[in-house]
Amino acid sequence: MKKFAYEARDNASNKIVKSIVQAESENAAAKLLVEQGFVPLEIHEEDENGSPLAKLTGRITTKDRIVFTRQIATLIGAGLPLSQSLRTVLEQTENKRFQTIIQEIIADVEGGRQLSEAFGKHPEVFDKVFLALVAAGEASGTLDDALRRIAAQQEKDAAMMSKIRGALVYPFIVLFVIMGVVLFMLLTVVPQVEKLYEDLGQSLPFLTQMMVNTANFIMQFWWLLIFAGGIGVYFLVQYLKTENGIKVADSFKLNVPIFKHMFRKLYMARFTRTGQTLLSTGVAMLDMLRISSNSVNNVHISKSIDHAAEKVKGGKALSSSLASEDYILVMVPQMIKIGEQSGRIDEMMGKTAQIYEDELDEEIRAISTAIEPILMVVLAIVAGGMVGAILFPIYNLVGSINV
Repeated sequence: MKKFAYEARDNASNKIVKSIVQAESENAAAKLLVEQGFVPLEIHEEDENGSPLAKLTGRITTKDRIVFTRQIATLIGAGLPLSQSLRTVLEQTENKRFQTIIQEIIADVEGGRQLSEAFGKHPEVFDKVFLALVAAGEASGTLDDALRRIAAQQEKDAAMMSKIRGALVYPFIVLFVIMGVVLFMLLTVVPQVEKLYEDLGQSLPFLTQMMVNTANFIMQFWWLLIFAGGIGVYFLVQYLKTENGIKVADSFKLNVPIFKHMFRKLYMARFTRTGQTLLSTGVAMLDMLRISSNSVNNVHISKSIDHAAEKVKGGKALSSSLASEDYILVMVPQMIKIGEQSGRIDEMMGKTAQIYEDELDEEIRAISTAIEPILMVVLAIVAGGMVGAILFPIYNLVGSINV
């Protein structure tokens, strides 16, 4: 089946519609449009690959997905047919790449596919949690409610990640400033000091000589440093995409000083929030564990959840299955046990997620507050040390000349 982009007039509303249709040929596409009540104005085959620049600049953000999900949920909840709801959202979507994907979803839905099937053809946009909730909503007849739950979960997860990134941005900015100060002084001030000593026929102190040698190396081999840095970053990025690299990176997050508790609580909040959303929508326990395992985005946490799922499959309670697993924080099985006793596991998982989200907020605020003065002291020490290494030899040199 080929994809054809078309522009047509809707006989019912007399509006011009732009979308995508799947058909064997251009004539078949035109015939299909006529059968659906459209008057074709323009039809052309869609480019499967698309422009590389469009792919680069048309990144679909979390905000795009949240807005799309909320709009679809609202329109379906208001009683609009699914196809019409999708077309309405398409008209309000500004992201060109997302427009193309929505057009393909419309074509699939109008071709008789389930919405979850249409979403499933775009895994780079709609993850397994999204697809499972949509499928559960379709099966239970509560698609609008399922979509609202998805949007709420996406918003909470995006908010947590935004706070963590915000806590990490400031240290990187300060470190960048420190590196800039060091580089500026090495390339501008240090050569002047070297020239002064040469003019007076004096030998440089050891520390100043090291700085001069460093400055000379940077000025002569800056291209080599940039090349080596670029190669190093490239191979590091490629390594982090490998199975072993992912394991190393995920292990680092779970054990890095200062931030490890923050990451562990983030993963527990993500696991319990996903579990609550899935269970409350009617997804089975084992399916919930399988999907939640994929959604936490850490291979070590996923492994622990998978081990627990095997125990649950063998007849063991979820709380006791999780209690013995690595990296599962103590509160999680304790709260789930209360949920098992009361018959409200989903509710207790939601409360657990809320507790960890609140604790995460407090930790992020505490780290942000503490890290600012520490980094300012580091900046002062580095800058002051360089100034001292440059000025003190000059003062000694002037003093020896006066004597």
